[in-house]
Amino acid sequence: MLALPFLTLVVGVVVWLTQRHLGADSAVYRAGALTLLKGEPLYTTGDLTTLPDWVRLPFTYTPAAAVLFLPLALVPAGLVWGVVAVLSVVSLTVVIAVVARPSQWWLFGGTVVALGLEPVWKTLFLGQINLILMAFVVVDVLVLSLRGSRWAGLLIGAAAAIKLTPLIFVPHLFFTGRWKDGLRALATFVGLEAIMFAVIPHDAWFFWTKSATDPSRVGSVTWIFNQSLNGLVNRASALAPWSLAVAVAVGAVLAVPAVWLVIRLHRRGEPVAALLVTAFYGLLLSPVSWSHHWVWAVPLIALLVTTGRRWWALAATALFASHIVMLVPNGADVELRWGLGWSILGNAYVVAAACTILGLTVRELRLSSPAARLAK
Repeated sequence: MLALPFLTLVVGVVVWLTQRHLGADSAVYRAGALTLLKGEPLYTTGDLTTLPDWVRLPFTYTPAAAVLFLPLALVPAGLVWGVVAVLSVVSLTVVIAVVARPSQWWLFGGTVVALGLEPVWKTLFLGQINLILMAFVVVDVLVLSLRGSRWAGLLIGAAAAIKLTPLIFVPHLFFTGRWKDGLRALATFVGLEAIMFAVIPHDAWFFWTKSATDPSRVGSVTWIFNQSLNGLVNRASALAPWSLAVAVAVGAVLAVPAVWLVIRLHRRGEPVAALLVTAFYGLLLSPVSWSHHWVWAVPLIALLVTTGRRWWALAATALFASHIVMLVPNGADVELRWGLGWSILGNAYVVAAACTILGLTVRELRLSSPAARLAK
């Protein structure tokens, strides 16, 4: 299983030696760490001075993320993409191994297939850390927490200290009865961020009072690649001022079946399914969920295969390998002029996740009905 990480490292070295430009986001991670070391502001209206000249992106992560990215400051600028890519491929393999517990060859083949999914290859291309953070959560919830480890919760807290979206897994731990793990995760997150108020108070204050609540810092919410309820509503309403409120309201309504499913599945001994409900609900709820954030498709497909739901696994693979969000007309506000057909296709990830949560809820209600219990 070392073949894929080794090949990825070889590609990373070649990219470095040939001075190719890959991994804009990984360059931002390294720039954030260097900016912290130089004592310059992390959140500025201009570009960070530590960015390479081919990247023009702001640092949108938490103050604590800059500290956690410090190891990347030791890596040459051209090689940082390769390092992040290797860690991502290893994380991808770990996730499949934890969820499916396959044989070595099945694991290798599953990892290769996963590399063809749009969220996965785009994460690698951009140098994003979605696969790494997903592995943190999967190992924390499905390995450490289930074994009653005293370290359970720490990885979720660290993941949330880099990107805020993993915070959704703190209530997941609470709802599944693992209060100590949830409190440990919350304490880790709060502790890391609190330290930053002592280290860089101005940046920490600016982030939590301005940047954290400004989704426009990460790009246009109406762009097709924002596959969230907020993206869907803003596209449908042509950026109406009430769009976010409606998206939050829909998310609040959807929380009822989502939480019920999580509790029911966990109590029935299906922790992977319960975790996936939380993960996909979190993607729907987040104001911005870029298509490369949907790497949770990998454990979903692995679960469907191992539980014998081959047709559903094929359907999920087809959806995330179809690159549908890249084929629908987009950009330059074209999304605001979609008709019904393009709207369904252009919100494919959102529609699929929401319908699945609702469909599972209906199925579970039928299974719990008096008639179904009598039939048993």
